[in-house]
Amino acid sequence: MMASFMSFFGGRRDSKQAARDAIVSLRQQLQMIEKKEDYLQKKIDEEMKKAKASAVSNKAAATQALRRKKQSEAEMERLNGQRLQLELQINTLESANLNLETMQAMKKASDVLGQIHGHMTLSDVDATMGRIGEQREIANEIAEAISAPTDHADEDALREELAELEQEQLDERLAGAEHVPVHIPSGAREAPKQIAVEDDEETQLKELQASLAM
Repeated sequence: MMASFMSFFGGRRDSKQAARDAIVSLRQQLQMIEKKEDYLQKKIDEEMKKAKASAVSNKAAATQALRRKKQSEAEMERLNGQRLQLELQINTLESANLNLETMQAMKKASDVLGQIHGHMTLSDVDATMGRIGEQREIANEIAEAISAPTDHADEDALREELAELEQEQLDERLAGAEHVPVHIPSGAREAPKQIAVEDDEETQLKELQASLAM
């Protein structure tokens, strides 16, 4: 049944509008049936009141009222069946129309994807990503070159000037060390005199020993 609805709408110039028109027509018919049901329900209620009012005093009238009530109830049942069929058709049409719109939207999206992918292959994507990687490496190299010192001669001159400053500092320190007075302990200054006295005494002792031996 769904396939027949889809083929029916597919053959129309504007299947969406055809579905809307059909649904509107069914709803209008449904409203007519509902109004008829309301009328019959009122009629049933009136006949029931007449039957109750005549049940004791006029049984024939009460019987006629009950018969009319039964006829209205039978017609009411037929209308209920028709209303259910109309509601079923409306639901079926709405579902079919929704399916059609969904399929059309999906087909449109599929066509767009086909157009997009028609100009794109896996090899193209790989090649593009490769070019992006190469350009990124080039950009990094350029950034490093820009941030690096540009004048190597200036660097050499700075190193030479620094070496000269270091040598001047060392020379100044050495010059300052030559003018510092040397502190000699008192014991160290008297030691040579004491040694000289000891040598003189030893000489005199040797001379005395020599004279005694004669």
